[in-house]
Amino acid sequence: MSDDQLISKPALDIEGAAIRLKPVVTHTPLQFNANLSRKYQCRVFLKREDLQIVRSYKLRGAYNMMSQLTPDQLAKGVVCASAGNHAQGFAYSCKKLNVKGVVFMPIPSPQQKVNQTKMFGENFVEVILVGDTFDDCAIAAKEYTIAHGMTFIPPFDHVSIISGQGTVGVEILNDYNVIANESGSELGGAPIDYIFIPVGGGGLSAGVGAYFKQHSPTTKIIGLEPAGAPSMLTALKEGHPVELEKIDKFVDGAAVKRIGDVTFAVCKDVIDDMHLVPEGKICSTILKMYNEEAIVVEPAGALSIAALDDYAAQIKGKIIVCIVSGSNNDIARMQEIKERSLIYEGLKHYFLIKFAQRPGALKEFLNQVLGPEDDITRFEYIQKHNKEAGPALVGLELKSNKDYEVLIENMKRYQINYEEINKEDNLYGYLI
Repeated sequence: MSDDQLISKPALDIEGAAIRLKPVVTHTPLQFNANLSRKYQCRVFLKREDLQIVRSYKLRGAYNMMSQLTPDQLAKGVVCASAGNHAQGFAYSCKKLNVKGVVFMPIPSPQQKVNQTKMFGENFVEVILVGDTFDDCAIAAKEYTIAHGMTFIPPFDHVSIISGQGTVGVEILNDYNVIANESGSELGGAPIDYIFIPVGGGGLSAGVGAYFKQHSPTTKIIGLEPAGAPSMLTALKEGHPVELEKIDKFVDGAAVKRIGDVTFAVCKDVIDDMHLVPEGKICSTILKMYNEEAIVVEPAGALSIAALDDYAAQIKGKIIVCIVSGSNNDIARMQEIKERSLIYEGLKHYFLIKFAQRPGALKEFLNQVLGPEDDITRFEYIQKHNKEAGPALVGLELKSNKDYEVLIENMKRYQINYEEINKEDNLYGYLI
């Protein structure tokens, strides 16, 4: 796409969206967090969109767009394609507006998300499972929309969707001004210095970023993406949206192959810095927020807090807002979240080890190679006849990441034939 083909910056109606949404959405709290503030020596406020009715901000954009459709359009019905939060916000909007809605979801979608969508939409929503990927079901959804003369409600790339998501910014600024006035000299009338925003397709960052640039221009807008899906960062570098060939879909609420054209037209002018957060770091943050704050966040919802370590020097002494964008986290994923966290922290390691096929080989490994606090969490061994060595898949959990160097030194000292699976993405995905 050339610069001449880029969409011009659209006019947003965020204040109008706030009026339309007021009787429908929950005005979520802007909460001061003492633990994070102490850790980073600044004032950290969390915008708790995880406490929204559908447990994410996505309701705002969906309802704002649907509420502006004509009676004829509403009578014909609406369609969306989503495997997550957009589907649930869409379904709730259908029920509130008494509109027939059809949700297309990929066949492998977790049953929990399918059930949640049906729960929020009740009898107003039909869920159709089609295709193996989101791209497959999105194509089917758009074909269905045209064939039935209905209206497609996109997850992010539309001015009404962006305007609806921008109402998160309206609430943040209004609530902060109240807090600042009530605190007297404590905040000293200082503006918000940084706002950290998770970025998927760009709807939230475009809406909140645009509102802040108009009403709090000194606030720095920090966009955050998972390291395995750098769609916005790539677009900003290239000067236009780019479809990534491959992404890590783990952070499903913020992992898209291509950001929107409309969202890019806004974000390129309002985002001050884009930053990537490793998926393992996100997992560690999810666990810490649950254990230390009793806050349940989904991977995308943890992005803003997970990034604070990388900005510790800049935010010291400043006023910070982190948008916690959602909490639709399937409990079935918790084991994977813990696993990714341990690997990121350097506490979990997997090896393929070729043990010599003789009595005592395994005992020597346990006594000579492993440290006193190293724990074997997985062991699969197949004895090969007429072979000098047999392969074993060994999973180890360490007490400290410093123990890793000792472990590797022992492997070399006792001439253990090993291959570390953690560092081989394809092998790790296949075996683990």
